[in-house]
Amino acid sequence: MPLTPAFPKLLSSQIAFDIARAILDGFDKHYRLFRQASQDARRFFERGDWQAAQKNARERISFYDKRVQECVQALEDEYSQDEISDEVWREVKLHYIGLLVNHKQPELAETFFNSVCCNILHRSYYHNDFIFVRPAVSTEYIDNDEPQPSYRVYYPSTDGLRYTLKRIVTNFQLTPPFADLDRDIGLVETRLRAMFGTDVLEPNHQIQVLSSLFYRNKGAYIVGKCINGNRVFPFVVPILYNRRRELVLDTVLFDPTLITVLFSFTRAYFMVDMEVPSAYVHFLRSLMPYKPRSEIYTILGLQKLGKAAFYRDFLHHLKHSSDCFEAAPGIRGLVMVVFALPSFPYVFKAIKDFFPPPKDTTRALVKEKYLLVKYHDRVGRMADTLEYSNVAFPRSRFAPELLAELKEVAPSIIEEEGDEIIVRHLYIERRMTPLNIWLTEAERRGDVAALEHGIVEYGNAIKDLVGVNIFPGDMLYKNFGVTRHGRVVFYDYDEIEYITDCNFRAIPEPRNEEDEMSSEPWYPVAKNDVFPEQFGTFLLGNPLVRKFFLKHHADLLTPQYWQNAKQRILDGHVEDVFPYPQELRFSYKPLNPAAQAA
Repeated sequence: MPLTPAFPKLLSSQIAFDIARAILDGFDKHYRLFRQASQDARRFFERGDWQAAQKNARERISFYDKRVQECVQALEDEYSQDEISDEVWREVKLHYIGLLVNHKQPELAETFFNSVCCNILHRSYYHNDFIFVRPAVSTEYIDNDEPQPSYRVYYPSTDGLRYTLKRIVTNFQLTPPFADLDRDIGLVETRLRAMFGTDVLEPNHQIQVLSSLFYRNKGAYIVGKCINGNRVFPFVVPILYNRRRELVLDTVLFDPTLITVLFSFTRAYFMVDMEVPSAYVHFLRSLMPYKPRSEIYTILGLQKLGKAAFYRDFLHHLKHSSDCFEAAPGIRGLVMVVFALPSFPYVFKAIKDFFPPPKDTTRALVKEKYLLVKYHDRVGRMADTLEYSNVAFPRSRFAPELLAELKEVAPSIIEEEGDEIIVRHLYIERRMTPLNIWLTEAERRGDVAALEHGIVEYGNAIKDLVGVNIFPGDMLYKNFGVTRHGRVVFYDYDEIEYITDCNFRAIPEPRNEEDEMSSEPWYPVAKNDVFPEQFGTFLLGNPLVRKFFLKHHADLLTPQYWQNAKQRILDGHVEDVFPYPQELRFSYKPLNPAAQAA
């Protein structure tokens, strides 16, 4: 292939062009496989093959790193260090920009380029002309070449709202039958009309719907918005199976808060077939304007671009702020040192070099636990983390006490380089209020309802984790956080285990008075033995907390609850996960007072 003729004097290296072409070929292979996995999600949904769907979702997460390593290996095999001078690398980037003209995923391809370069080059090159520190190719107004654009537009004023809603659903052409689509459409119509209220329909009244369904767990989701004049009403319609293996429209979500929670950082990534991901991100941003683009890219499974976009946002925030990093509020952890920038809604977590008793773990094992969470269904109850290497911070922005603590507890990952502090390995996650602080504050204010809500959410979080085969290990309140939406989320992963790897036991009856008075167990305890009856000892010291815990979650203190949950998992049962309140479901029937009392 001839050299790009645009800059004949500037771009003179055939090697540079070949490298650029090889990197883009590597990305195109990655995104082709990424889209195939997303298309497979539809097939698994239509078959109701939940085990295969989970496997497919996990495997897709690793696609990016595999393709990057393939590309790096191919380049290192093909070219020697002597052939790739600084001038050649500069030309590689310029050729790459030229190749991205009319590309459908330029922002993703730029991130792939950066990943390949940073695997080959030393970190001192990260901020120069060799990589894309800022996007070079605009993603505005890109759309599909395919017959079907990124979203479809419907006009209810022409066809009527009910007929329009039916067209929206049937246009996705799902193969399984609906139990009663006309009934479900009527229920959706009723709620949407209530959302519109008494507004007069403007001439531009329309409904826009993204062309691909969003798949996650056992559900498929229609994502759209109603437009009436200058008002926009977002909505999401989940499609599920009933017990007879027929499809149903389960509800319609139009509360912006509930839609934001559906797309939360605490949930598994959606599987969506997108030729132009930036068009989907732009559409979703119109529904959730306060959610960062980085988080939207991540929840769509494009977590590497999410990381890159987040880091750009972070650097921008650093430039326009002046406060200092300091230790995050809460009880100091034994495994991590956690710090934060008060003006920035995230925390930074670094693994310590050594762990005092009773912690019995290693740095490698802690990383393994965090990786487990990355690949696992987070079921709305575990925070997603962004993992970085060699992060440079301005030394002047570190509180002296924090810098001293980092040097003391994690010296192997802290490096000083001029006016920068380099942290060799770091996790970043959304900042939340530690549950222990939240409960203490609620009690101090005399807000009994808030305290009860915290305990109800805490127990629900544990039960949701149990449903996806996760045992938190350390269940202290300090290891859970409360989001801005009042949801309790687990965020300390160094002791998590699979439920199926744990042995849930009842405490044996004491054999004699000496056993009963002993401060040590009189019975053998294996490594993964768990005694749920002991949970109350460290969870229920506060009488008010104990009252609400026993009211709502007393079953968590019984070995039978955990044993039954473990057996369901071993039997291959995949639990239903509803990322919205049960009472919003069309099939929801509230219990009568007698049943509730029972």
